Amino acid sequence: MKILYAAGLSLKESSLYRLWALERLGHQVVPFNTFDYLPRNPFVSKVAHRLSAGPSVNRLNRDLLRVVESEKPDLFWADKLLSMRSATLDRIRAMGIATVSYMIDNPFGPRRDPGWRLYMKNIPHYDLHVVQRDKNILDYTSRGARDVIKIQTAYEPTLHFPPPPGWSDADCDRDVSFVGTPYDDRAQTLGRLWRECGFSVAVSGSAKLWGRAMEADVFKGTFRGGELYSEDYRNAIWRSRINLSFLTHSNQDEFVHKSFEIAGCGGFLLAERSAGHLQRFKEDEEAVFFSSFDELAEKIRRYLPDEAARRRIAAAGNLRAARDGYHNDRQVGLILTRIQERVHQEQAIFGK
Repeated sequence: MKILYAAGLSLKESSLYRLWALERLGHQVVPFNTFDYLPRNPFVSKVAHRLSAGPSVNRLNRDLLRVVESEKPDLFWADKLLSMRSATLDRIRAMGIATVSYMIDNPFGPRRDPGWRLYMKNIPHYDLHVVQRDKNILDYTSRGARDVIKIQTAYEPTLHFPPPPGWSDADCDRDVSFVGTPYDDRAQTLGRLWRECGFSVAVSGSAKLWGRAMEADVFKGTFRGGELYSEDYRNAIWRSRINLSFLTHSNQDEFVHKSFEIAGCGGFLLAERSAGHLQRFKEDEEAVFFSSFDELAEKIRRYLPDEAARRRIAAAGNLRAARDGYHNDRQVGLILTRIQERVHQEQAIFGK
């Protein structure tokens, strides 16, 4: 299959990993990097994102149609594409090209992020929407979506894999570790672990965001380097005795891709308890969970000095993630199967 893949493409984005999975599955992928259409002026870029309008949006839609007409793909895959117009999408579908939208975020959630104006209008125009939450299935169908499938986030097997044989705590320099963003009350939670409980906490991510979210002494005592991607991200998981994973409640998460990445890397996963996590990992055997600060602190005290238990649980979690397909190849394959089934159904209905 020939697939035109429109997304923000960089090693910092999981969208690139899904492109790699499509190629590994044997498809011809034509990349369309939407980052090329971001205005260079930061203020103009912010306004264009909020309004989903302006010269950059015009150029993206024009160029996208030009590439479609030139490449004639079988499938158009939009990965969190917020600046496409409904008329552009309708023209693509009128050419007989199947269309799928993959959305990792929640446009219906309480976080109220800006930039969704055009995307919301496009919901009835795609053949298939890929979402991450059960709740979103009803959200999208109530907005006129033709078809919706829930697919979990995933780890990238070419980047997220276990450490070499013989790896041990002697190779670790991070006790309680979190790599990510300070959504919800994460900064307060990590600060309490450091200040009240006396744990050695290592936090990596945007220095600007964490510096704003944390008290000065907490930031100084816990922040370890900047944003980590690719090999640096994997190495941080390897070098961590305990890897924390929080749900983003403001995004109504059921699970988070970080949990699957930690498992894929063979790391010890201590994640926020949820139905989504419990369905995917056996508690205290393949991962460890918490529901409150006190339970989080208790689990850290229990497992931090017990390397044997951590290594056993991490290995079991890694095997579960591989066996049940918590990786991009499996999850992307499920999406392609669904879109192919839908195309075949429409062909049968219309006699094509």
